[in-house]
Amino acid sequence: MSAVQTKDFDESTAFLGDYGLFQVLIIVMLSMSAIPCGYMGVIVVFVSDTPEHHCKISVISTRNGTDAQRTSSWIGPDSCSRFTGSGNGTGNDTELCLDGWEFSTERYTSTIVSEWDLVCENAWKVPFSTSLFFVGVLIGSFISGQLSDRFGRKMVFFVTMLLQAVTALIQATSVSWVMFCVLNCARGLSQISNYISSIVLGSEMLSSSARVSYTLLGHSLGFGLGYALLPLVAYFIRGWRLLLVASAIPSLLFLPSWWLIPESPRWLLQKGRVEEAERVIRNAARQNRVPAPEIIFRAGECLELIQNKDEEGQTYTYLDLIRTPNMRNITILGIFMWLSVAMVYYGLSLNTSNLYGDVYLNCFFSALIDIGACFVTWLLVNRVSRPTLLSCALMFCGLLLLIIQLVPEDMPVMFQVLALVGKMGVSGAYSFIYAFFTELIPTVVRNMGFGISSTAARLGTIISPFVIYIGVYSKILPYIIFGTISIIAAAVGMLLPDTRDCKLPDLISQAKPIRKFSCQRKWASLQSEGRKVKSNSTLC
Repeated sequence: MSAVQTKDFDESTAFLGDYGLFQVLIIVMLSMSAIPCGYMGVIVVFVSDTPEHHCKISVISTRNGTDAQRTSSWIGPDSCSRFTGSGNGTGNDTELCLDGWEFSTERYTSTIVSEWDLVCENAWKVPFSTSLFFVGVLIGSFISGQLSDRFGRKMVFFVTMLLQAVTALIQATSVSWVMFCVLNCARGLSQISNYISSIVLGSEMLSSSARVSYTLLGHSLGFGLGYALLPLVAYFIRGWRLLLVASAIPSLLFLPSWWLIPESPRWLLQKGRVEEAERVIRNAARQNRVPAPEIIFRAGECLELIQNKDEEGQTYTYLDLIRTPNMRNITILGIFMWLSVAMVYYGLSLNTSNLYGDVYLNCFFSALIDIGACFVTWLLVNRVSRPTLLSCALMFCGLLLLIIQLVPEDMPVMFQVLALVGKMGVSGAYSFIYAFFTELIPTVVRNMGFGISSTAARLGTIISPFVIYIGVYSKILPYIIFGTISIIAAAVGMLLPDTRDCKLPDLISQAKPIRKFSCQRKWASLQSEGRKVKSNSTLC
């Protein structure tokens, strides 16, 4: 039922064309809305960075009764301890930093680390606060779809954009680390909800060809542009509180676009609001300067466009994701692929502050790599088989990350180059995996399949800050972990079937087998069993 109704909608609105003024305006506006999402996800690089620090130099009393400070040679053997006594500093006795720490202000005027002394025994609180942001992302992934189905794509899009800005403003006033963490979780919830709703809103208003360009190029480009603007703004704003305030401004400035961006006509039809849906399409026709038919949506087309039922009325549940062998294999491999790609992508993105050289340039180069990866993926998506494109991108990333351990310690620039260039592979995979699994998961369970896969991806992002934290003990170990996961994911990706030039599967029976070159065997098996392949199913 879904596929037929979706096709009817596309046919009913085909007179609009693909790239008229209306479509271009939607693509540009919604792509720009991804800019705040781009920097909100990685702003922790500067807000939670750890400046150079050492124990505070305590005041000691001399024999003549005057006060003096310990010299720098008395500070201690490391940043978490200091020498004891008031002699000449030749002793080896040490003590904890009882008087707190002194933090360098050469790079930042303040971060949450220097604000609340999140070092040494409290250093775990830094990755924990970052993981709570991704816990919010996990929660947002669950609820955003349900909210947009109930209240509309446009409403959720603008409410979460406002919430994202307001949360950042309140977070800038945090009086404690606990308050910061709670608001970090809320900011993650609003960030992912806004990001997903903008993708859905744009995709439901565009034709099939324009939809691919929007998701793989326009929206990803907006996200990368926001990522690239972050280090530029952070360079001039060195305090974490003011940086959060500045990050909220673009979202607030975007709110007046409420009067420019319409509600999804597909959602309006789903709710039976046919007149409003026709009004949206007629306004689009007026902007594109094309005539609209007298009746755009005929009787029967205002029924729900998204149903979890097939032509026989069967209702599907999450159990159908594992009920058949083909669907079970795709689900299991999808969970692993999404978890791996998200963990490596965010792990490398958040780790830019630990690379050699200037943190602002490293972050900027990392953003440029994301933008370049989006362009390359967009160019190759219809020229290379899907599994090959995904696996080669991850293999490229994994090999470069593992090669890093062979780089001598006196060549930090080479270390940095390999880390940044390797990120290009996983960036391309991260932007492509959404489109690939849209083609793998049948329509009747697509929303549920994406929900499971997205949950796995968020679990990967929650884990990634703690993998980075391992770098405190071994600088090379996080890269070994990320590189190994990338290579394993690349091998797993080759098991997935190619969906290029194939129709979207609608029913569970149309889910493709994951074995390589198994389509011919599948066809032979169907013939030998005397079963007829349905005309609306494409075997590749």
